[in-house]
Amino acid sequence: MTPSYASYNEFKDQLLAAFRDNEERMNGERKAPVHQLRRAALKQFDQLGFPTIRHEEWKYSSVNGLLKQAFDLDDTTTLTADDLAPLEIPNLDGNLLYFINGRYHPELSRLVSPPEQVKITSFAEALKAEPELMGIHFAHYADYQDNAFTALNTALASDGVVVRVPDNTTVEQPIILRFITDTRTKNIASQPRNLIVVGKNAEVMMAESYRTLGEGTSFVNVVTEIVLDRDARMQYYKVQNETEKAYHIGTTQVSQKDNSHFYSATVTLNGNFVRNNLNIVLNGQHAEAFMYGLYMPNGRQHVDNHTLVDHAMPNSYSSELYKGVLDDNSTGVFNGKIFVRPDAQKTNAYQSCKNVVLSPGASMNTKPQLEIFADDVKCSHGTTTGQLNDEALFYMRSRGIPKDEARTLLLYAFSQDVLSQIKIQPIREYLERVITEKLTK
Repeated sequence: MTPSYASYNEFKDQLLAAFRDNEERMNGERKAPVHQLRRAALKQFDQLGFPTIRHEEWKYSSVNGLLKQAFDLDDTTTLTADDLAPLEIPNLDGNLLYFINGRYHPELSRLVSPPEQVKITSFAEALKAEPELMGIHFAHYADYQDNAFTALNTALASDGVVVRVPDNTTVEQPIILRFITDTRTKNIASQPRNLIVVGKNAEVMMAESYRTLGEGTSFVNVVTEIVLDRDARMQYYKVQNETEKAYHIGTTQVSQKDNSHFYSATVTLNGNFVRNNLNIVLNGQHAEAFMYGLYMPNGRQHVDNHTLVDHAMPNSYSSELYKGVLDDNSTGVFNGKIFVRPDAQKTNAYQSCKNVVLSPGASMNTKPQLEIFADDVKCSHGTTTGQLNDEALFYMRSRGIPKDEARTLLLYAFSQDVLSQIKIQPIREYLERVITEKLTK
């Protein structure tokens, strides 16, 4: 069943009105270049509208369920540190930033790295205090011309984080961004925006996590732009463990220069509808990108991972491994594209997607793609979808291991190729515990 034309336009009109209301409260900022860019993005969103399954990039992921909901755009909350305590990850040290309904809350956060190592400000603060920086980077990487949700975020984002790592600097403590949606009293929609700029020969480790508190419906539409200068190195993790009423659409756009190294892992444990877009442009020679993903939908959950690796310069390398475990009546999508430009000779690019389907009602749609316009390259891609290995299961049971325990052990081992790549130990241990609990239910 599709949403009515009225419900489609009602949500869209609400979002357009929110922009106009905010604009009326502005003074001289309305003439600023950043705001003019926002207006262009809003116009583009108005023209594009929400995608349908007629769009090739959304062929297997209908947003109809999202459009049937009614959301409040108010970011106020009464959440306290005590309310957030059950969500804490044990023994997790570092710079911890909390965002409630998309708004940064310094009273709940802690910054431990010295300012000479890293400069961390809220997105809202950077818009006012550093318009030149935002003019250089904001919306210069994530494409809003063809992506309605990126256009929507570009127009409406009011907060998030801006991180800058100076040249020749290593940030010793990780930076953890915790996005909490408070739906205890109403349905909430938020549009967080993040900008990460890593200088020459600099290094940083970051993680984004998403949780929902309450019984209401949430909609998070987040865009993260990451810029790696020459010889920069970054480890980036994204963890989603939201509720059965959570809609999550996230776009991470990465731009890499010469000899830069980007290392990422995306783990999706829960959420009604999840769409992850990870787009990387290797815009420098000898740049390297490593991408890992793990998704474990059950019930009627839907998880869609779209990746794009654009090899724009010669001698670059990318490696990609995504794994899925699907149960009940869940659905999964993996669409991975490797694009090699004509001048990108000596490119090495590898992609693999492996899935285990545990029940007849679950389904997985995969679409690996290669578009190669250079002749001296090494590229490969492959995807497999099947059931648990019967021989391995029989072997374990013949050794006295009960069927359910053997099944859990096999699936846990299957997930380790991704989990072992997470170098922040408390986060990895937390995920291992949550995944084990989920597999034993």
